[in-house]
Amino acid sequence: MEIIILGNELLRKKAERVIDIDKELTQVAMELIDALHKGKGVGLAGPQVGFMKRIFAVHVAKDVPRVFINPSLLETSSETAKYEEGCLSIPGMYADVVRPGAVRIQAWNENGRPFTLDAEGILARVILHEYDHLEGILFIDRLSELKRKRIITKFEKLRKTY
Repeated sequence: MEIIILGNELLRKKAERVIDIDKELTQVAMELIDALHKGKGVGLAGPQVGFMKRIFAVHVAKDVPRVFINPSLLETSSETAKYEEGCLSIPGMYADVVRPGAVRIQAWNENGRPFTLDAEGILARVILHEYDHLEGILFIDRLSELKRKRIITKFEKLRKTY
């Protein structure tokens, strides 16, 4: 899987609902986990590899890798936290982003089993970041216009050096 980067229009499109969790989708889920490990990331969503379905994978620290298919946010905490985020689709760029500190999410795993997860801290942040990708939202969209423009300009300059 190749991770697409800022400038690719697919990153701005909403992902479609998964209709059937079959062997092909299970394979995509495993490839997402592999790609996020190769990219040294903690999360990766289908749209970031051009797979426009509602699926993402996360692997945070000592936790197990998790796959979320057709996720629904059930609740987010009113408490927020600021933390530095980056994105495999905007390599090398980081900024402090304010997000809810906790989340309750419902989804299906790669085996077609439904689950509900309460997450807080870094895991909650990664889940919300990846969920945004399914909606066509990037972490830079959660910044002020000035900060967003600075990151885009800096990224474009770096991109031209490759």
